[in-house]
Amino acid sequence: MTLSIAALAIGILIGVAGQMLLKAGASGETLLKQFLAPQSILGLGLYFAAALCYMYALRKIPVSVAFPSVSLSYVIVALLAYWMLGESMGPLKLAGIALIVGGVFLITRQA
Repeated sequence: MTLSIAALAIGILIGVAGQMLLKAGASGETLLKQFLAPQSILGLGLYFAAALCYMYALRKIPVSVAFPSVSLSYVIVALLAYWMLGESMGPLKLAGIALIVGGVFLITRQA
């Protein structure tokens, strides 16, 4: 089970990196240029790699635990967007992050 948990964690982190790269590639003037930007292509490739990790993790982790755990990627992306991109982080976002973390904590305790 430990290898599956590691695969899930790695998949989450790879997915986060893919999301950040998609944001970096979003500066194209047209949707086609945005899609063909090297950052976007790499980001989509990382999403595929994240899906492979997730599939491996599902071999041992119940989907009712694994899928909600992926929501931790929202937390990581929000924090990275704040630190790296200067996006806002107000009290409501912080409360939402706390709810996500709390929910994942509760779900994983039942597993």
